[in-house]
Amino acid sequence: MGIFKKRVNEFPTDYTCMRAIREGGAETRLSMLLMGFGNIVHKQFLKGLLYLAAEAAYLVFMAVSGIGFVRMLGSLGTVPQQEIWDEASQVYLYTKGDQSVLILLYGVATLLLTALMICAWRGALRSAYKAECLAKEGKHINTFREDLKTLLHENLHRLLMTPPVTFIFLFTVLPLIFMICMAFTNYSKIGNHLMLFDWVGLENFKALFDSGSILGSTFWSVLAWTLVWAFFATFSNYIFGMILSLMINRKETKAKGFWRFCFVLSCAVPMFVSLLIMKTMLQPNGAVNVLLRNLGWIAQDASLPFFTDPTWARITVIVVNIWVGVPYTLLQLTGVLQNIPAELYEASKVDGANAFQIFFKITLPYMLYVTTPYLIVTFTGNVNNFNVIYLLSGGDPVTNLSSTAGSTDLLVTWLYKLTIDKQYYNVGSVIGIMTFIILAVGALFTYRNSKSYKEEGGF
Repeated sequence: MGIFKKRVNEFPTDYTCMRAIREGGAETRLSMLLMGFGNIVHKQFLKGLLYLAAEAAYLVFMAVSGIGFVRMLGSLGTVPQQEIWDEASQVYLYTKGDQSVLILLYGVATLLLTALMICAWRGALRSAYKAECLAKEGKHINTFREDLKTLLHENLHRLLMTPPVTFIFLFTVLPLIFMICMAFTNYSKIGNHLMLFDWVGLENFKALFDSGSILGSTFWSVLAWTLVWAFFATFSNYIFGMILSLMINRKETKAKGFWRFCFVLSCAVPMFVSLLIMKTMLQPNGAVNVLLRNLGWIAQDASLPFFTDPTWARITVIVVNIWVGVPYTLLQLTGVLQNIPAELYEASKVDGANAFQIFFKITLPYMLYVTTPYLIVTFTGNVNNFNVIYLLSGGDPVTNLSSTAGSTDLLVTWLYKLTIDKQYYNVGSVIGIMTFIILAVGALFTYRNSKSYKEEGGF
């Protein structure tokens, strides 16, 4: 079965743009040029004027600024900022030059606005055609007030979905497209391309995938560690949380609430506080190393290399993540265990099943069935787990001085260093795209192989 199926419209309509173009009257076809004209002809004056005003505002914007923004997208600016010595004031003055960032942002915003205008144009054309068809059939054509009333009944979904869709376009779609476009430029501190930069095509992707270069070797190393980290951080928390929840939920366990409280207590402390405390404790002169020296387990002048040795540092962040994350898994799985029907366990015991058979045939399948979405979200979160890595190890240790990443850096922490510290925005954008692709493919693969996907018959 393919990933995507052809969707059938459950609520077909006769008022489509294609039918309006082929079968519509003169007023409907004129609505292709003058939005709202067909509505005005059929006495929907206010509705038609609103469509016409939207078209006029768009055309004025495009004539004044929009066309210029789109035209400058090809070059991203050509006039550099110049430094001129003012003899009278004895200071340097800077002339105003082109800013490629603003040109790219305004250009992308103009293109998105054009796409939204096309959607509005299609809506105006369908509305004009609907008014024409209702007039020919002698049916009632809604007034503007009646159209507003429909927003509280059959068109309630449009009223409720318009604000979130608007914010999604402004704060998600626009920044996402802007970031994707930036990946195809040389916007970086290298060559002083922070004010003016150019399109470079796939050069950034080639440099990132070239394992022979410093950037490429760093990328493949960080990518491998990111996947290893995400795997162990996800399933170690899940396995230890499962063991704890099974032990606490046994009938023989006394004071279940007390034990849950002990493990969940760490959730009450902000995670960044816990991580900073652990970082302090694991320093060469921290509480852990001092205690080990006092016990005589290590020499007085020695310390365990929790954050100075690459292998130790990676094991340390995984172990600390287990301590931080297990309580959340414990809460999730405790709820799942309490919802497994007791009759299943009783029937299995009557049939002679032992503890291992009960666990692998009843408990584990039920837990995996319910918690598969949780595992997907957890894996995604661990790939982007900025807090644990940055607050605990800071990505250190750095074993290669020519590299921009440390041994425990994930793609997300490396992305932060490249953009905030190094100002390599173009490479950071490429890494952001690659991180998104990895997350999307991983989530899709995990879900397609889950029991929930197979029972739903795919999508």
